[in-house]
Amino acid sequence: MHFNIKEIFSVSLILFSVIDILGSIPVIIDLRKKTGNIHPEQATLVSGGIMIAFLYVGKSILSLFGVDINSFAIAGALIIFLIGLEMILGRNIFKSEEVSGSKAASIVPLAFPIIAGAGTMTTILSLKSQYDEINILIGVFLNLIFIYIVLRSSEWIEKMLGQGGTNVLRKVFGVILLAIAIKIIKTRIG
Repeated sequence: MHFNIKEIFSVSLILFSVIDILGSIPVIIDLRKKTGNIHPEQATLVSGGIMIAFLYVGKSILSLFGVDINSFAIAGALIIFLIGLEMILGRNIFKSEEVSGSKAASIVPLAFPIIAGAGTMTTILSLKSQYDEINILIGVFLNLIFIYIVLRSSEWIEKMLGQGGTNVLRKVFGVILLAIAIKIIKTRIG
C-alpha cells in the first residue's frame, strides 16, 4: 500500500461521477418533502459504511448468497428505475413507514441505493483491482465530505431553485434516472 495523489484524484473523480450526488438533489428534495426531514449525518455515515464494507467483503457477501455482480447491479437498477418513475409521475411507489419516519428514509432509499447503490459498489470492486486500498479509502472519504455538504444544504438548494425549478428538475432527473437504470440493465444483460 502506498499513498498516491494521482490515484486518489482518479478514484475520487470516478466515484464522484458514479455516485452523482448533484444529480440526486431532486430525489433528496423529494424525500425531504415526503418525510419532513432527512438526516445528513446518518445518510453519510451509513453510505460510507456500506462503501467501505463492500470494498473489503463485497465479493464474498454476494457469493455467500449466490448472487453475481450483474444480478446485484440489475436489482439496484430496478430500484433506481422505480424512483425515477416516482419523480416523473408524482406517485408514491415507496411507502415510508410512519414509525420510522425520516430516519428510515435517510437509509433507504437515500444511503442505499441512491448514494451507495449497485453502481457505486460494483465500481468500488473494479477500483480494488486497479488501485491501492488506501487511495480508494481516501477517495471514498473525500466523496463522503461532499455528499454531506450537499445533503446538509438541500433546503437552501431547494429555496434557490423555487417550487417551479424544483418541479422541472425533478421531472428531468426522473427521466435521467430511468435512462441510467436502463443503461445499467442493458450493460449487465448484454
